[in-house]
Amino acid sequence: MNMLSSKPLIAFIVPTGTGASIGGFAGDASSYARSFTEDFNVIVNPNTVNAACFSGICAGMLYTEGWAFSQFLKGNLHLIPAKKNRIGIIFDKGISKGILNVHFNTVNAVKTVYDIDVSAYEITDYPVNVKFFNTSGGISSGSLMNNETLVKAGKRLLQKGIDVIAVVCKFDEPPEDDYKNGTGVDIVGGIEAVISHFLTRELKVPVVHSPAFEDITITKELVNAKASAEYITPTFLPCLLFALNNAPLISTEKREHYISKDKLKALIMPYNSLGASIVLDAVKSDIKVFAIKENSTVLKITKEIIKKNDIIETDTYEDCRSMLKEMFYEKI
Repeated sequence: MNMLSSKPLIAFIVPTGTGASIGGFAGDASSYARSFTEDFNVIVNPNTVNAACFSGICAGMLYTEGWAFSQFLKGNLHLIPAKKNRIGIIFDKGISKGILNVHFNTVNAVKTVYDIDVSAYEITDYPVNVKFFNTSGGISSGSLMNNETLVKAGKRLLQKGIDVIAVVCKFDEPPEDDYKNGTGVDIVGGIEAVISHFLTRELKVPVVHSPAFEDITITKELVNAKASAEYITPTFLPCLLFALNNAPLISTEKREHYISKDKLKALIMPYNSLGASIVLDAVKSDIKVFAIKENSTVLKITKEIIKKNDIIETDTYEDCRSMLKEMFYEKI
C-alpha cells in the first residue's frame, strides 16, 4: 500500500470539456498541478494530467475519476492509497483489427518499459457507438448507443480480479476546429467524461477512457503546444495506464488508513467553473475553495453567480499556492 506523506491534502480540478484556458487541451495543466506537490498531497482528475502518450502524474498525486471525486466530497466514497494496481482494459468491438493491434502493441510497450501490470482485457460483445458534439452553450457532450455492453465487459474484468479499468471506445474523426490552435473546446472530452463517470458508478472501481480513431496518421503540421501531445501519437492509451498504475481505489467503507473528505483542506478550480456540485459540497463542508483567474472556461459561472462570497479568488495558481502554504504548511 502506498501511504501518503503527512503533507496537507488539496484537490486540483479542471473540469473536462469546458474549454479551460489551462487544462482544456492535452495535459497542459500538468505543470501547474505538479508544482503543488512540492508542498501538498494533491487529488487530480484525469483531465488535469492526461496527455495522450504522456502523463503529468507524479508522486504525491491521487488520480481520481470525476464521479468518484464528487462522491468523495459528499462523504459517500473514501480513497484507498494503492500501488501497482492490476489494470484491465475494455476495448470497443467497433474498433477495427488493425487499430486494435496498435493498442495491443502500445499496451505491450508500456508493460515492458514500465513494468505496469495490465492483467486482462475484454472486447465488448457489441459496438458501443459513441456520438459526440458541442452543446449550444459550447460545452463538450455526447451519447452512448450501447452502454450496457461496456458494463458487461467491465464485470467480466472484475471477475478476473482487476483493480482499475481503462476503456477504449471507437470515435469518429472530429470535425476541423481551433483545438489544434490552442483555442476552443475539446469536442470529444465531454463524452469521455460521461463514459468514465458512468462506468465508475456502475462498477465501483476507478474507470478512465481514451478514444480510438481509425485515422492514426501523425500530422506534419505545426500545432499549438497545449494540444501537441495528441498530435504525435496514434493512441491516447498510455496516459491512462501510467496514472491508473498507482491510482487510489475507492470504497464506501470508512477505515483508519482510508482517505475521507475530512482530510481535504482546499479545492482549486478555474475562475468561472464554480457551478459544479463539488464546489457547493466543498463550501458546505468548510473546505476552502479557490477560483483561479488565469484559468477561465466557457461556463462563466463565478462566485457571484452562485452567491458564495467566501470562495477565494487569486490571480494565478502560484498566488494560490503561496496562500495555501501560509494557511496550512506550518500546521504539518
